[in-house]
Amino acid sequence: MPFTASWRTLLDECDALAADATLITPLSETRFRLIDVQEHRIVIEFVESGDSQPLQREQFETLAERIADAGGTFDLQRLPPDADPYAAVLSLHPRYEIDDRKGTLTETDDPTTSQLIKGASTQSADNQDETADRTEPDLDVYADMLLLIDALERHDPTALKDCETPALINLYTLLSDVQRNAGDLRQNVREVLLGRLHHDQPVHGQYGSVQRTSRRNRSLKDDNEVLDVLEDAGIPRERIMAVDREKVDEALDVTDLSESAVYEIEESEYVRKADVDEDRKETRLQGLKDQLALSDDPDAEALRQEVDELEQRIEELTEFTPGSEVGSRS
Repeated sequence: MPFTASWRTLLDECDALAADATLITPLSETRFRLIDVQEHRIVIEFVESGDSQPLQREQFETLAERIADAGGTFDLQRLPPDADPYAAVLSLHPRYEIDDRKGTLTETDDPTTSQLIKGASTQSADNQDETADRTEPDLDVYADMLLLIDALERHDPTALKDCETPALINLYTLLSDVQRNAGDLRQNVREVLLGRLHHDQPVHGQYGSVQRTSRRNRSLKDDNEVLDVLEDAGIPRERIMAVDREKVDEALDVTDLSESAVYEIEESEYVRKADVDEDRKETRLQGLKDQLALSDDPDAEALRQEVDELEQRIEELTEFTPGSEVGSRS
């Protein structure tokens, strides 16, 4: 493909970015923004220094030729000094993709989805929904959130005292399920993000920003080793000897003492989810499906299909034979 066509596509992608969209260079990890898109160059401004730099069309064409000469995958370490902004901007093109882990810039036959953009697109939410490929995720949290949304639409969460007890129980159960399953998904997302974030560098998305940080956990070494070290430093053993809770409990088991003799006891009341009625959840999904079947809304057909697939998945999850290993809800 002649580079003229690729250049025009790249300019269009740059024009579509929001004014505050921030890119990050793959090698030096320097943040910058596009401040001007011209016919023969793209002008960028570095976030920290405020310095501007023009990126020339000819240099982009040279980089594209190097990628082609390398068989479609170019090692970013071969970039000339201070040239990695070219790679970051070129990755906005739908057929060029940067792999952070491999340190490569690749030309692909299919449109790419992973560019180094830190910021929001100028597209409206409606346009983004129309252009995105909507697929139903195979996740428990998805089905639970659909049921929770339905419950929230039928019961005013700002007037909980006016809700009947069964409605409150339904809300509490669904909120508990969503919280647990969302927590599991959040942990999976966090593990992937850890490989892409760097310390003290906030990375921004459409709905917020994240930053990699660290926490320091301590655990004592062997008791005798700790006592010997402190004793050598002039700290007597008696000064740091503490009551061991496990040993106290063992002592209570063999004496007539009550817990209150050695423990300060404070009781508090709370609500615990005792059970989940999967059959009722399945029935409610069927009800949603029936409502959609009567709807003339143009978007109803897509929703019908989603609910139908959710219902099928819940049926698969709730059908099992003795001896099978299945995940149970707490």
